[in-house]
Amino acid sequence: MSTKQEKTPYLKRPPKTWTELKAENSWTMFKIIAEFVEGYERLNKIGPCVSIFGSARTKPDNPYYQLAVDIAAEMVDEGYGIITGGGPGIMEAGNKGAKEAGGTSVGLNIELPFEQGFNPYIDIDKVFNFNYFFIRKVMFVKYAQAFIVLPGGFGTLDELFEVITLVQTKKITPIPIILVGSEFWGGLKDWIQTVMFEKFKNVSPGDPEMLQLTDDPKEVAQIINKFYEHHTISPNITFK
Repeated sequence: MSTKQEKTPYLKRPPKTWTELKAENSWTMFKIIAEFVEGYERLNKIGPCVSIFGSARTKPDNPYYQLAVDIAAEMVDEGYGIITGGGPGIMEAGNKGAKEAGGTSVGLNIELPFEQGFNPYIDIDKVFNFNYFFIRKVMFVKYAQAFIVLPGGFGTLDELFEVITLVQTKKITPIPIILVGSEFWGGLKDWIQTVMFEKFKNVSPGDPEMLQLTDDPKEVAQIINKFYEHHTISPNITFK
């Protein structure tokens, strides 16, 4: 009689399977392609812009709302159009500043549960409605000559770090990335420098300097103008 304990045979479960989605997936691809084509064709005609990011929850009585209005107007005075996510809050403020200054005001809108439609300060022929976040991100990046980031939530952080990653990995050429609001962003910038870089060495020397911090609309314009003394204005995303 064997002294070894007999093992219970392992009952392997059958492989997991998807439900039948082949037809749906095929039609989704056509929708994605159509959304890319429309975005490229329309934005190509608009000209150089800067993208302004920030919270949809920021109210008009918040100081950062007026700061976004002033920054947008300053950038229009420098010859740029303004691209925002098309919604309320900081996005609305950016479009408002552009509109009141007589500049190009673009809204890359996407339907979200707590955001209803697009704000009233977007040029009516420059309202874009996207179904897919990733296509909207491509449009934000490709046609912006700078990124101006005001206080926001998870969506703002997502957009910020997407741009940082694209620059760091050389998927796009270097581009001004400006954080507006030292009270809000100062801790993050310090953490990137002291923890990510100095302590853990998880980013390269020079990476923390990709982010510039200010509270002054005129300094935002100065940073961008100084950058383009040595760089060419052009659509900037390259799929390598």
